[in-house]
Order: sequence, then structure tokens, then C-alpha cells
Amino acid sequence: MKRILLLFVILTSFFSQAQILDPVDWKFESKKINDNEFELTFTAYIDEHWAIYSQFKDSDDGPLPTEFIFEENNDFELIEGVVEDELNKATKFDSVFEMVVTKFYNEARFTQRIKLLSDNATITGVLNYMTCDDEQCIFKPDNPFLFQISASGESTAQQTTGEDITIDDIAVNNQLYGIQPEDILKLNTTCEGEITSVTDGSDEGKSLWSIFGLGFLGGLLALLTPCVFPMIPLTVSFFTKKNSKKGSGISKAILYGFFILAVYLVLSIPFHLIDSINPDILNEISTNVVLNVIFFLIFMFFAFSFFGYYELTLPASWTNKTSKGENIGGALGIFFMALTLAIVSFSCTGPILGSLLAGSLTADGGAWQLTAGMGGFGLALGLPFAMFAMFPNMLNSLPKSGGWLNTTKVVLGFLELALAFKFLSNADLVKHWGILKLEVFLGIWIVIFLGLALYLFGKIKFPHDSPIKKLSFSRIAFGVLVFAFSVYLISGFRVNKDTNTFISLTLLSGLAPPVGYSFFYPNDSPNNLETFKDLKEGIAYAEKVNKPIMLDFTGYACVNCRKMEEHVWPDQKIDALLRNDYVIVSLYVDDKKELPEDEQILVNRINGGTRQLTNYGHKWAHFQTQFFQSNSQPFYALLSPDGKTVLNNPVGYTPNEEEYAAFLECGLESFNEQKPASSIFEIN
Repeated sequence: MKRILLLFVILTSFFSQAQILDPVDWKFESKKINDNEFELTFTAYIDEHWAIYSQFKDSDDGPLPTEFIFEENNDFELIEGVVEDELNKATKFDSVFEMVVTKFYNEARFTQRIKLLSDNATITGVLNYMTCDDEQCIFKPDNPFLFQISASGESTAQQTTGEDITIDDIAVNNQLYGIQPEDILKLNTTCEGEITSVTDGSDEGKSLWSIFGLGFLGGLLALLTPCVFPMIPLTVSFFTKKNSKKGSGISKAILYGFFILAVYLVLSIPFHLIDSINPDILNEISTNVVLNVIFFLIFMFFAFSFFGYYELTLPASWTNKTSKGENIGGALGIFFMALTLAIVSFSCTGPILGSLLAGSLTADGGAWQLTAGMGGFGLALGLPFAMFAMFPNMLNSLPKSGGWLNTTKVVLGFLELALAFKFLSNADLVKHWGILKLEVFLGIWIVIFLGLALYLFGKIKFPHDSPIKKLSFSRIAFGVLVFAFSVYLISGFRVNKDTNTFISLTLLSGLAPPVGYSFFYPNDSPNNLETFKDLKEGIAYAEKVNKPIMLDFTGYACVNCRKMEEHVWPDQKIDALLRNDYVIVSLYVDDKKELPEDEQILVNRINGGTRQLTNYGHKWAHFQTQFFQSNSQPFYALLSPDGKTVLNNPVGYTPNEEEYAAFLECGLESFNEQKPASSIFEIN
């Protein structure tokens, strides 16, 4: 422990963000069940904001599962598998991996029953697990455990350390990496505005307001449909003419608008009840593959309803009952009028509400996201009734009902059709079906929006369309706009010769598949950059071309690593620096590829004990902790060509392009200046 504290003090001035994180403590126990059966218990005590993951997962994507590996011997046999306790277990949307995962907070308990085959048994094995918070993940492989059990019931359990084993660290590091930790120097250079580590944050308030705004926009669109628009003058006239006192009519119209808002807010209450049972069930719904396919089918159904091939209606008995309630009078009667409007307009509002529901659930925040969206929708729908009642002369400015209302429905149908394929794309990406790769997705959207443009120009007709004698200016203008968007989609097939991928379309960010998910231009290496996966090879090449190294500690299961590669590295300035001025060495700490036999050796852990290196992930994770005192990814360090000089302070997740570019420029400036270096292990 003293050795660790000493290293920490030495390194703090240079690597303020570099530290060994250990947010999970394990306790092992055993309990006798009967004469020859015992229960082994593994309990994880987890720091606040951190979590570990279930043993079981639906796909190869996402976090690495918790894994228990028992070494077989003749003293015992396992009874079935390791059982997870449901305590503190949650299946929820994980913002780090952007998918639904099952994980544990605060405390996790796993049990394994065994049967003794002799009077005394020694049970050994290793525990592998990953732990993450909202910004970073740590993979902790090969944590050894030991249980010693006798038939009489006496037992001991511990996490073994191997402290009695002597390992020559110098020989190990020379064999694995060709350098020693004390060989690494830190240049006495400080760049203006130099950063150490940057992380992003989320603002739930902004998210709620965004969902509210989308709901309000949806309500405005619903107003322009033939189910709702004609109701505005009829309802306002009813309130203003029925009452002899003008103030009374206005107050009732305002109350009517308020009840419309209330009806849609009430619709979100059941989701709060579900949310109280499992706070993350809404996000689970939004990201489930099966439900994404169901959403795709539902939205296709909605689209053809908007096209006029059939009507979506709620049971007539519902309308009859609410219509009878209107005769009660007073505030209760007005409420039933608002409820009747919601029911009879469902054929137009239902698909929009469906879009709102799906869109709300894809954001992290549970049922409150849906309430915010429903509130915006209800406010936009109810506000005109109150406004026109207060200012009835404004009714004269409303356009007359006509064929334009059905045109609005059809336009919404095309939008629903495009949105349907977004849901199918979600499922395709998660399951790697390879059906809706970028070329197919863009092709479908191009056909949809070209079809919409042709419809607006009067070249395509649907069942309830009125004859078009002359195209209006607004219809022509909107048609030109849609056609321009179609051309924009076509531009997505342009190839970026520098990256050898299609050019990413900014407006489709988050809607279309990533550019690397392609039939013709698949991209396994970020932005088609030249990267090395081996440290020695990367150093040899860097020395040959005399360029500094960017050491990229990454992981296949690291989502923030992918965000950096897909959203920050493509920046023009950053791409030029990485492509022309640096040699990139990407070391994957979760690479399961087996090491050569001569490298499968026992090494010392930085926090005491030993570990066995068996795969490349072990090798690079050990290198990161031993040489940089950090075990989180992404982690970027800029080195001299020989790998023995750190050019500036390493950084972690840095989503701001300007800050990351400044980090790279600082390293390049330090490399060019080559100021005297001092050992990062030297106490000043």
C-alpha cells in the first residue's frame, strides 16, 4: 500500500487524471447445506455511481459479463451454475453502451452450490468482471479465489494474492514491452491551455424541454389534420354563442382547452406506475430488438392509414359514453367534451402520439420524458380553442377546410414511413443482421422522399385526395424543399477518398446507420487511419519515420472510445494531425485473442499480488496500469518515437474537438522543441 501511495504522490503533478480505480470489493464465504453440499457465496460491494454486469447477456455487444471460472479437480463437483441474487439487480438502458443491459448497484451476490467428493476440498478459480460508471469502464480480469472446505463443516475462503511468489519485473517488461516504467520520461513542457481530462455531462432539464418541444410540434401537426382542424371554429362558436355572457363562454372555452391538455397528461400516468415498479422499464422498451421490429410494423400500419387506405378508430361505444357525459353540464360536462375530441380524432392523432411515445422512450429519463411530450402535445392541441374563444375575430383568418387537410395527412404518412425504417435499422444494428446497411437505408429514404415530392407536385394520388386544378405556391415550395432533401440524401453516396468511406450526412446523425456499416465501403479501422495493434511494431515504425506516437488505450466494448473515433477524430484538423503527424498505436484491453505461449506469464499487479497473462487484453491492460497508473478507457498518451518520453499530459474521454486538437498540437509542439526530460518517477 505504501508503494502505491508513493507512486500516486509522485505522479499527481503530471497525471492528475491517471489513477488506479478500484470501485468494487469482493467478499467470499462458504456455508454448509447438508452432509456433502456447500454453498459458495461471492458478494461484490460496489461504490456509488458504479455498477457491475450480469453473467447473462443477449448479444455479443455491450459490456463484458461477470464470469466465474472454476478449476476442476477430483475433490468436488459443481451443482448447476452460478446463481445471481435479484437484490439490487436492474435491467435498464445503459448510457455508456447505448443499449439495455442487466447490472447491479451497491451490492451484488452470486452463489454456487457444490458437492464434496472427498473429506477435504480445495476449490480455486478466477473471477472476471467489468465495472462502469456514467463515463468510463474498467475491466478486471483474473481475480483468483480460494475455498478450503472439509466435510466436518470447517471452511475458509479468500481472494488469493500470490504474494509469496517472486517475479522479476525488469525481465517481464523487457520481454513484453521492451521498456521499463522508469524509462518513461516527462518533458518539462507546458502548453497554453493544456488539459488533463475532459468528460461530458447530460442535462436532464434540457432533455425534458426538448421532448416537450417535440410534443408541442406534434400537437401543431395534429391541428392541421381533417380530424381536428374543422373542430376549432365549431367548438369556439359553441362556447361563445351558447352563453349570453361573453366572459362565461370564454372561461368555458379556456377550461375546455385545459381539459384537452389534462387528457393527454393523464395518458402518461400508467407509465409512471410501471416506472415505479422498474424505473428503467421504459428504456428497456425503447431499445428492445423485438419491440423495435414491432414499432416498425406499427408505423407502417400508421403510414398507410394516413395515406387513406383504412381508418384507425377507437370503439364506437367509447365515443357514445363520453358524448352522454357532455350532457351533465358544468366543468364535468366540458371534461367529457374534451375526452370526446381526443377519441374521435384518434385516427389522426394516434400515429403522431405513437411517434411521440417511441421518441420519448428513446431518451433517458423514464416516464417524465413521456409526460413532458404529452404535455407539449396537449398544450398545442388545446391552446387554439382558448385563444380563438378569447379573440373570436381571429377565426376569420383561418384557412377554410378543404383538400389541404388530407394533403397534410398524406405528408405525415410519408414521414411515418421513413420513421418506421429507423426502428428497423435500430434492430438491424444491434443484431448485426446486415439487412439495412447504409446503402439500403439511404436508398429507401431517397425513394420515400422522392415519392413525397412527386405527391406534392401532383404526380401521385391517394384515395381521399381532391382533384388538383392548380398547384398552390406553398405546395410547390414545400415540394421543392422535399426534393432538395432527397438530393441531399443522394449526396450521402459520395465517397470520402481520405477515409475510403461514404461521407457522413450531418442531418441524419443518429438516424442513419454509421458510414462504416456498409456493403461497398466497410470500415473496420476508424476513418481508414493506419493504426498498429502492437506496441513494439508501432514503436519500430515511429522510429523509422521519426514521428511521435499516439498511444490509444481502447476496448471493443468501450462506447466512449467509439464516440471519440466516430465523432471527434473525423474533425478536419484532428484527422490531419492523426493522419500526417502521428503514429497511432491502438491497444485493446479487452482483446480475447490468446497470447503466444512465451508471453503467457505471471506478472505483479500494481496494487499487490499477481496475475496470469493469457490474452492480448491482459497484456495491454497490464501495460496501462504499470506504466501510466490508469485503468480506464479511452486513455490517450503522446510519446516520442522511441516510446520513452511523454510529450504532455495524457487525457481520457475528450468530446470537445477544439480541446482534443489542442491536446494533439501540444504534443507535436513538445516533440519539435524536445526540451530536457525528467523521469516521471523522479521526486522533485
